[in-house]
Amino acid sequence: MTGDRPPGRHALLDQVRAKARSVAVSGGRWPSILAGLLGEIGATWQESADVCGDVAWQARAGGHSALLLLEPEQITRPSTEPVTARTYRHVYLGTLRYDFRCRTIETLLHALPDGAADELDCYSHALGVFALLGQSRTTGYVGMEQVLGEAGDHVKTLHVLLHGLWLGHRLPGREEHMLRLLARPPFAARADPIALFREAAARRGLGQHHRALEAIDRALDLLPPGDAAVHADLVRERSLITAAHDWQRLTIPAAEANQR
Repeated sequence: MTGDRPPGRHALLDQVRAKARSVAVSGGRWPSILAGLLGEIGATWQESADVCGDVAWQARAGGHSALLLLEPEQITRPSTEPVTARTYRHVYLGTLRYDFRCRTIETLLHALPDGAADELDCYSHALGVFALLGQSRTTGYVGMEQVLGEAGDHVKTLHVLLHGLWLGHRLPGREEHMLRLLARPPFAARADPIALFREAAARRGLGQHHRALEAIDRALDLLPPGDAAVHADLVRERSLITAAHDWQRLTIPAAEANQR
């Protein structure tokens, strides 16, 4: 878990993030710089996932997406240097996830050399599961349980699974699965605005509109300033909740009247 790291390790990872962001902002080839930095500190897969996810998101928002700097072949024919291969995989597949390109993720993972898929780190495996869940494939549930068995309560991995469930709107029982993940210890404080956003969507799907509104309003209060795109997503979710609630109020009396 992220919280188990010594304070010095947190500071080191923050330095890596800051250096990679600086290169990304300047338009440099930040994935290779990031791979080198993670290699220097001997990053674990969890640490790589934490740093790569943040930097990939910010680089994408700034117009320097990993998809513009890496080729698919660098994922399907990875570097012989394990940390470099893992870094490229995390930033490239992670960016595809942010773009909702589930089929592309699935295609790339299927194109890995024989045996390579079995050796993927847990976060890369989670991104593959996201691709299945995001396409409403129930086979993703099997993969999700396998990921949870290895990842435990690693927050970034849980968010990947939640994102896939949120996207897979035709999945049976998706809302219950989302709430089960949201009941895990990392989300107990209910201080994560994205987790609350997912909770609101799940509760809207279950018709729990008052609890959904409570979750989305809390998410809006906790969202850091300056992230206009995420704020718009949260406001859109709030509109969906209120529309669903109003529709329920209109349809239930009509149904009762028809039964008389």
